[in-house]
Amino acid sequence: MQRSSFANGDYGIDAPLVVRNLFLAGTAAIVAGIVLNHLLASTRPAVGIGLLVWGLLAGASMLLTAALMVWSSRIGKLRLREKLIDSLDLRGTETILDVGCGRGLLLNAAARRLTTGKAIGVDLWQSADQSGNSPEAALANARAEGVAGFVEIKTGDMRELPFEDGTIDVVVSSLAIHNIPDEEGRLKAIREIVRVLKPGGRVALLDFQHTGEYARALRASGWQAVKLSGLRFQMFPPVRIVTGEKPL
Repeated sequence: MQRSSFANGDYGIDAPLVVRNLFLAGTAAIVAGIVLNHLLASTRPAVGIGLLVWGLLAGASMLLTAALMVWSSRIGKLRLREKLIDSLDLRGTETILDVGCGRGLLLNAAARRLTTGKAIGVDLWQSADQSGNSPEAALANARAEGVAGFVEIKTGDMRELPFEDGTIDVVVSSLAIHNIPDEEGRLKAIREIVRVLKPGGRVALLDFQHTGEYARALRASGWQAVKLSGLRFQMFPPVRIVTGEKPL
């Protein structure tokens, strides 16, 4: 199967409200700097120039951040997903769970490596976390990538995963667990991941916040081979990946 980092599906814009607000605020800062400089040019030119410089710098910074987030959503995360899934060295027979699967970024990449296994995605489908987030979008992307036969979609909370103990071979997640606002809720999600994994099961959890917390929670569950990667700059904000294997 084709494994290009550029997918046939549409995996949306991450944190679309943040991107929108950055574009609006950046544009407003630049316009305000120009207008204020014009208004003060004859009476207080030094102040006007200072405000112009401030507006240009602040606005450019916000617009650049928004542009980097769009690049990350459209290109960077597609490149990084392939490296992450390749690093799992899948046999093709596994049952793989994507926690907070969204539109199926990791879910479908994993499904493309399967021969007889199953890739299951679980999400609450909050559009504030990803534009156009819905079960229908995830399934449409699975069809676009030619893996619909290997994919199953469920609606569920990662703090109460709808699976029996020890039934999953691999758990992956991308930019999802940090959306739980409280630490206890995030730790509960990690404990649920540990619960549903088979002995010897593996995780790869990608996020830009709280990754050290995830690693500590896995170690507290008795896991020994837990690793926290360095920063990965293919996505913005830069991310880290927590990997580990459940003890036998």
